[in-house]
Amino acid sequence: MSDFEALTAAILKFRDERDWRQFHSLRNLITSLNLEAAELLELTQWKSDAEVESLPADPLAGEALRDECADILLYLLLIADKAGIDLVAAAQDKLVKNARKYPVEKAYGSRAKYDQLG
Repeated sequence: MSDFEALTAAILKFRDERDWRQFHSLRNLITSLNLEAAELLELTQWKSDAEVESLPADPLAGEALRDECADILLYLLLIADKAGIDLVAAAQDKLVKNARKYPVEKAYGSRAKYDQLG
């Protein structure tokens, strides 16, 4: 069993023990993931790049960063389960697509979007 499969099994067990499946429509899960992403973003609000880079080293801020990342991952696993998506396969497929859109010889060191590469 992969780490993703084990985490998915754990979050589904957690959800089912609380009878929360009834609230987990695909729309609600996607909305919740975005709300958690906003909470992650909030950790950076009004901070300089240096302050953001130092978040992991601070015990309280580092814990908040880990918690928000975990919340996002857990919602993503619930979305993938609901939609029947194999996240590992989807990520591998996306890397192949991105490699075609961003060939090294054009994209190396560039922040340009694929349709703006020379």
